[in-house]
Amino acid sequence: MITLDHLTKAVQAGPSEGSSDYDLNPTIKAALPERSLRPAAVLIPLIERQGGWQVILTKRASHLKHHAGQVAFPGGKVELGESTEAAALREAEEEIGLPTTAVQMIGALDVHEMVTNFTVTPFVGLASDFNPVIDAGEVEEVFEVPLDFLMAAENMSVQERNWQGHRRQYYTIPYGPHYIWGATARMIKVLADRVAQCG
Repeated sequence: MITLDHLTKAVQAGPSEGSSDYDLNPTIKAALPERSLRPAAVLIPLIERQGGWQVILTKRASHLKHHAGQVAFPGGKVELGESTEAAALREAEEEIGLPTTAVQMIGALDVHEMVTNFTVTPFVGLASDFNPVIDAGEVEEVFEVPLDFLMAAENMSVQERNWQGHRRQYYTIPYGPHYIWGATARMIKVLADRVAQCG
C-alpha cells in the first residue's frame, strides 16, 4: 500500500522531461506545423477511504467539444491573471463541488502537452471528505479508483487506433465500466513512474 510519505516524496521529486500526447507518437508530432499552446491545469484529488487512498476522476459530459465522454481529472483553461494552481482548484470546485479550502496541495507533476493545443499542469492534492456536486454542463459522473490500482504497472497497457490518418498509440487503464486512456492515463503514468522511482 502506498503511504502518504511515499506519495509526497514522489510528487515533490521534481519535474523530469515533461509529458505529451505524442510521447508514443514522435513522428506525428514531427509532422505538425508550428502551434500556439494555451495553458490549462487539472487537479488529481486523492481522498482517504478506510485506510487507503482513492483517486477522484470524472467522466466528461458527452456534448463537450473536446474529449467528450472521456475519463478526466477535474480541470480546464487558465484564466487571465490566474495561476495554474488556482485554475486547478477553481475547476475542481466548479466541476465536482470540491471546495478549495478542502484541498491540501502536495505538488505538481510534469507539464503535459495535448493534441488539442493545451499545455496542462497536473496538481496532486489531498481532499477532505465532501459531498460531490456535479456541474452537468461539464461532468456526467464522478467516481473513485484505488491509488494502488492505478500505480500498478500491470494494470496499464498501450493500445493504438487510427487518428487523422495516422496510427496513434496511447496508454490505457481499464477499471470496471470505465476506460481511462489518453492524456489522463499518461499523467497517471508520470505519477506511477515517480512512485516506482522513489520506491
